[in-house]
Amino acid sequence: MKIALAQTTSGIDPAANARSLVDAVAEAAAAGATMLFTPEMSGLLDRDRARASAVLCSEEDDVVLAAVRGAAAEHRIWVHIGSLAVLSGGGKLANRAFVIDDTGAIRARYDKLHLFDVDLPTGESWRESAAYAPGEGAVVVQTPVGALGLSICYDLRFADLYRALSNAGATVLAIPAAFTRPTGAAHWHVLMRARAIEAGAYVVAAAQTGEHEDGRATYGHSLVVDPWGDIVLDMGAAAGIGYAEIDPARIADVRARVPVIAHRRAIPDVTLA
Repeated sequence: MKIALAQTTSGIDPAANARSLVDAVAEAAAAGATMLFTPEMSGLLDRDRARASAVLCSEEDDVVLAAVRGAAAEHRIWVHIGSLAVLSGGGKLANRAFVIDDTGAIRARYDKLHLFDVDLPTGESWRESAAYAPGEGAVVVQTPVGALGLSICYDLRFADLYRALSNAGATVLAIPAAFTRPTGAAHWHVLMRARAIEAGAYVVAAAQTGEHEDGRATYGHSLVVDPWGDIVLDMGAAAGIGYAEIDPARIADVRARVPVIAHRRAIPDVTLA
């Protein structure tokens, strides 16, 4: 099953980002892809929250979501929007992923569970929890490429989420991201490979890349990793569309050779000796 990944340098104008995503949908469909995956914050990447507040809205009014749904229906392709920032309840935002089918219908939503609050040695400071509310549950959705387990960026560091997703039947794990360059260089590849190996599943990680309008820089290197941990696609630092194959037989073969899912046990209470 052929999939496409859009590696983007999203900016501060949702309308411009929407046009880029619509073009990516058309290009992926023309290349014969069954499903397109986009990065975290595909619709708006702006750390100036006062400026961003002028264009943030509910999902019902989101121009990017509407444009991608229309393009998916027009070109008859499934799309995983890695995430959009949408207004949620309680005066906060949700960092929300969407799975859209080839009729433009929304098949699943997932709100990022783990929020990134940190002060980095580079001087960068991130407080996602100041603006975003965390999600409340994990999601697996049936797609043409398999049972797709949803997650977003910082979720990558929490192995118990992927254990839950693969226990629930996920054979493909979506991990869209906007990784910083220092953490990307240190941890991106090894963590993606670990998640694939632990779950005996494909990992599809569409990423932001390059220098953004808001001043941040992201790592890129959108990846597809197979269940054995082999990297079958690494898009490097350039924006564009990449392609890979999802092979169900590969999943079955790896899980037969290393049956970790079948051997999992509930972890008993820890004894402190």
